Amino acid sequence: MIKQTTNPPVESFPVYKATDLTEGRDQARIQLGDQLYTLRITRAGKLILTK
Repeated sequence: MIKQTTNPPVESFPVYKATDLTEGRDQARIQLGDQLYTLRITRAGKLILTK
């Protein structure tokens, strides 16, 4: 019996680099409707999104 492999699905949503959003800094503000969020890149390279 031959086992078939399938290709992973192609993502159909946009992908952004965090460093592009922060323009090389460690923080950026993101607005959604009337809410403002802060995106922060930590020293460990993790992302934190806070309201």
